[in-house]
Amino acid sequence: MRMSLPLLVAVLMTTPIPSVSAATAVPPDVERKPHTVTTPFGASRDDAYYWLRDDTRKDASMLAYLEAENAWADAVMEPLRPLQDALYGEIVGRIKQDDSSVPYRERGWWYYSRFEAGKDYPVHARRADGPGVDAISIQAANARGDFAGEQVLLDVNTMAEGKGYFSVGDYEVSPDNRLLAWAEDGVGRRQYTIRFRDLDSGKVHPESITGVSANLVWADDNRTLFYVENDPETLLTVRVKKHVLGTPVADDVLVYEEHDDSFYMGIGRSRDDRYIVIGVESTVASELRYAPAADPGTFTVLAPRQRDVEYDADHHGGRWVIRTNADGATNFKLVTAPSDATSRAQWSDWLAHDPDVFIEEYELFDGFTAVGERSGGLERVRVLRADGSQQYVSADEPAYSMGLSMNAEPDSQWLRYGYTSLTTPATTYELNVASGERRQLKQQPVPGYDPSRYVTERVWIDARDGVKVPVSLVYRKDVPRDGTAPLFQYAYGSYGISIDPGFNAPVVSLLDRGVVYAIAHIRGGQEMGRQWYDNGKLLNKQNTFNDFIDVTRGLVKLGYAAPERVAAMGGSAGGLLMGAVANQAPGDYRVMVSQVPFVDVVTTMLDTSIPLTTNEYDEWGNPEQQQYYEYMLSYSPYDNIKAQAYPAMFVGTGLWDSQVQYWEPAKWVARLRDLNTGSAPIVFRTNMEAGHGGKSGRFRRFREQAEYYAFVLDQLGVPATP
Repeated sequence: MRMSLPLLVAVLMTTPIPSVSAATAVPPDVERKPHTVTTPFGASRDDAYYWLRDDTRKDASMLAYLEAENAWADAVMEPLRPLQDALYGEIVGRIKQDDSSVPYRERGWWYYSRFEAGKDYPVHARRADGPGVDAISIQAANARGDFAGEQVLLDVNTMAEGKGYFSVGDYEVSPDNRLLAWAEDGVGRRQYTIRFRDLDSGKVHPESITGVSANLVWADDNRTLFYVENDPETLLTVRVKKHVLGTPVADDVLVYEEHDDSFYMGIGRSRDDRYIVIGVESTVASELRYAPAADPGTFTVLAPRQRDVEYDADHHGGRWVIRTNADGATNFKLVTAPSDATSRAQWSDWLAHDPDVFIEEYELFDGFTAVGERSGGLERVRVLRADGSQQYVSADEPAYSMGLSMNAEPDSQWLRYGYTSLTTPATTYELNVASGERRQLKQQPVPGYDPSRYVTERVWIDARDGVKVPVSLVYRKDVPRDGTAPLFQYAYGSYGISIDPGFNAPVVSLLDRGVVYAIAHIRGGQEMGRQWYDNGKLLNKQNTFNDFIDVTRGLVKLGYAAPERVAAMGGSAGGLLMGAVANQAPGDYRVMVSQVPFVDVVTTMLDTSIPLTTNEYDEWGNPEQQQYYEYMLSYSPYDNIKAQAYPAMFVGTGLWDSQVQYWEPAKWVARLRDLNTGSAPIVFRTNMEAGHGGKSGRFRRFREQAEYYAFVLDQLGVPATP
């Protein structure tokens, strides 16, 4: 007899869940082969698992090992299958399956994306503007299933049929609204192919452009497309080219080539559509070029690059507005420059630097400017009017996330912004800056979720050097604060990326089982301003790990969690965090989840052929220099594994990952198996069809999430029933 999903979930939630310890499988024991990694200054290290690296992803022995690990993961996780299925059912049950995005208007059309029930991928579409057509009416029509008058740009479900992985990275409509260019990836390696469609006839043009990034810009002639070509080996963005539709791709003209491989590259249009811009940036410097969109022949440098001077710029109202850290503006300031500017000497201060306020973003309108800022570890939006007056958009919770939304039309008096918290689903508002009227355009629907059952807090934990680290918390109101609750602590802590407290629907499944969920805003992010980032990179990287450990100990001391019931999670550079913390404080954690982890820091940063290596010397250091080599070696997770009892671990990766290559976690797990003196399980799952972001499709990734959630809950001794 088949059961409906709700009934099936109800049955599963009352079924006793066997412990992982019931698994009888033996983990794989992979072969060791001698290999020495050397540096230009003579230092060397042995790496017996280096052979697991295969750039082609075809080596039979390597693939056999990954498959063996997957088979063992299957065996270990099999007793938890009922819990995985229940979690998956809960998570998917909180998704409104036929939902759509908030439409925005541009050049006479309203653009949006929508999902259909049961399908993994979005449909990107638009509707013509007209009387009675607005964002709210279109959402209402979509909710009714009324798609009359809709023009489908891309049905990604159809495009993804028969593919293990598929993603549309970006798409752009030509200025005359008649042509569509999009970038697609069928592997997960973030190497895209550009294709073209005539929107009047629906015909797909025969030419395609391969080996590019997902970054496209049309010129005003509606035939010329600018794109960014990647280096085929390092995958770095290296060249801007232009393609004229209907001509051979081999004839595409080189517009700009970046020879410094520490810089990333991107292209775009200015706010007023007057210019096409090419931006390049490293960790510590920026440079922008611009050319008229009507005749993009020669590109002019706005201001030459200079180390330790970063800037981004936009053009509107007959001037450039530039966000920069020049002249000691650590937290950035806004300056202006004339339309023909070519040097910093032409810059004039506008919004002064404030050591307590980090300027993160801005948007230019005809009568005002919106500025996204950070202060006290929280985001806020400031409106600067043309008459010199200003106002802040209000927030009602102690921990939240707020930022500028899609504002496609600069002549509007309505400012769109997003708001969310750990208890409030993502909400899009419009604020009329003239009248003060505010209206809600959409709140993320979450079936079955009642925010009144949960509480969010912001606490400050003292790190060992006296610095106070902000922490965002959420838990059910009935969870006792007596030191008995399980804790799930998440962080990232690198690249100046801030992890803000936004609503996370899958986390509700943890909260409903009594788990306290915490986001540690540790150094290496930018939650507290640029200095917070600077104090968590290069030779200050240890602060990132110390902060995470000290937050855990502080939360336990405050009674939020039991010391033996703490879980930790991080991914990518956050996986490095997990690896370092596991080596340095294994006894503080019962279980860890480490997704696509960057754990072989020194070997990777010594190899300039690996994607992203040279771009990141100013983040981690250049190990060809002995000072940085020794410091990186002191915390590199792979190099610091030792004979001790490690927490239970769930490690995930993707075979086609271009950001953190699969062999890093593979080697790390193999070495952990050699030296771990404890009995807690280490599960290693490789997605053989995916890259850095995991499986494509909105439902597939929730299967992965349900699997490691089940592993964590079992290790923490959390009852299966909410």
